[in-house]
Amino acid sequence: MSSYAPFVVFALVVAIAPGPDTLLTLRSAVSGGRRRGLWTMAGITIAGSLQGVLAASGLGAIITRAEPVFETIRWAGVVYLAHLGVQALRAARRTQRAGWAAADELVRTSPMRALGQGFLCNITNPKVLAFNLAVLPQFLAAGAELSTLLLYALTLSAVGGLVLLVVVLGADAARRALASRRARRGIDAAAGVAFLGFAAVLAAEA
Repeated sequence: MSSYAPFVVFALVVAIAPGPDTLLTLRSAVSGGRRRGLWTMAGITIAGSLQGVLAASGLGAIITRAEPVFETIRWAGVVYLAHLGVQALRAARRTQRAGWAAADELVRTSPMRALGQGFLCNITNPKVLAFNLAVLPQFLAAGAELSTLLLYALTLSAVGGLVLLVVVLGADAARRALASRRARRGIDAAAGVAFLGFAAVLAAEA
């Protein structure tokens, strides 16, 4: 446990680095407000915690070594990130309507839908599981108890959730400044390109 404080600092540095989860949370909060952003954040945090539990219990290592399973997860992540990218670009093209997207899309974005989007964004990213498996042994001695492994793994997810909470609150506060159609279209377009970029990088990995 002497390495716990350094691990928390490390988890904070990792969580601050931008990625698909941060981008999705940011777009959800700016486009749909604090409530939608919080539900998206909750879905990401739940999925991250699940991946942490898998890593700590040893099931994660089995998944990553079972190439067909790992590749299925990877390509599911590619498809979902590409879907998010296309969705954002389509929203950016809707110049004839005010707001981030057409009214019918906003109606469909219920709390459970936002939760599901966040969950899928994280759970289909095999890098999260692989990262847990690579990092935890660096801070824990061989033969560490399961309870200790779970503490570290869930701490990683909790710190990530706190950073996303800051993102949600900041994005919600900035909504008024980003109220113009041009600003919203620009952010949607940037988000779409970024999501497609994340998908391309994930697809190119051997």
